[in-house]
Amino acid sequence: MQILAVDDDVITLEILRNLLEEAGDQVLIAQNGREAMQILRNNANCQLVISDWEMPKMDGIELCTTIRGNELGRYVYIILLTCREGTSNVVEGLSAGADDFISKPFEPQELLVRLRVGKRVLSLETRKVTIFALAKLAESRDPETGAHLERVREYSRILAEKLAEDQKFSHQIDTGFIWLIYESSPLHDIGKVAIPDHVLLKPGQLDAAEWQIMRSHTVEGAETLESALLQFPEAEFLQMARDIALTHHERIDGTGYPEGLVGDDIPLCSRIFAIADAYDAIVCKRVYKKAYNHEIARHLILGAEGTQFDPEVVQAFLRCESKFQEIKDKFAQVPLMTI
Repeated sequence: MQILAVDDDVITLEILRNLLEEAGDQVLIAQNGREAMQILRNNANCQLVISDWEMPKMDGIELCTTIRGNELGRYVYIILLTCREGTSNVVEGLSAGADDFISKPFEPQELLVRLRVGKRVLSLETRKVTIFALAKLAESRDPETGAHLERVREYSRILAEKLAEDQKFSHQIDTGFIWLIYESSPLHDIGKVAIPDHVLLKPGQLDAAEWQIMRSHTVEGAETLESALLQFPEAEFLQMARDIALTHHERIDGTGYPEGLVGDDIPLCSRIFAIADAYDAIVCKRVYKKAYNHEIARHLILGAEGTQFDPEVVQAFLRCESKFQEIKDKFAQVPLMTI
């Protein structure tokens, strides 16, 4: 991550630079608030600032106020370094827009811990904004999408939790993985924004040419998310969202699309999501089909075990199918989202 260190003391700046670079961060340097603002305007990826309070030209408090008052197009997390103590100084700093304080001289390990907190806050903020914007974009093309997104994220979460109970997957699926698949799965069909209405909303079977167009939504979605990743390369949820968007129509036997991946070459998140998505497609009404009941969905998923679906994920589905039914019923009456 790019971190901007701001201090008029060159020794402090050098200490910060060495500490942060050793931790794997890219460090930008400024010696006062004015220089810092210029750097922030010119570096859109810089979202974390460590600033001294007392500096010439523009001090830390003025810098906080200026950052919060300027339209930078992103949230900037600010940690103030200060020798000041007392409640009045804390209130002044927070009122100006600081997110955290560290006393000078600072302990390196404490600073790194505080930075990790800031990074988590920024990651959550970026994640929420991106998912909301992109999922809304996909939703605008299909009035059924809102409830679909709610259901498939729940199905995916439950499947991941059940699969994590298997010793084979315990090292791959942890709490973070489960949370990521829950948050990233709504972006699986973002590529459908590029599909024309006469194909996307056609009531009936697609012809060969239309089917090729429809299939392109996987690549279109992955490219969209890859573009977002260039701006936020550390956003793990975007990495998983890209993988799901690209490969959720791959099949274990290699007959899927767009790349014809086989078995474990398909990312685990997509092997999980494939069953969540298929189940929802079966039990819900679409423009091209009626809704079927749970038993038919169960039968069809079992029938595709080892060909379309990963057998181990199918077995996990069987161990939690009652929860799938509960989710289906829970969201049956959910009002559709509107723009």
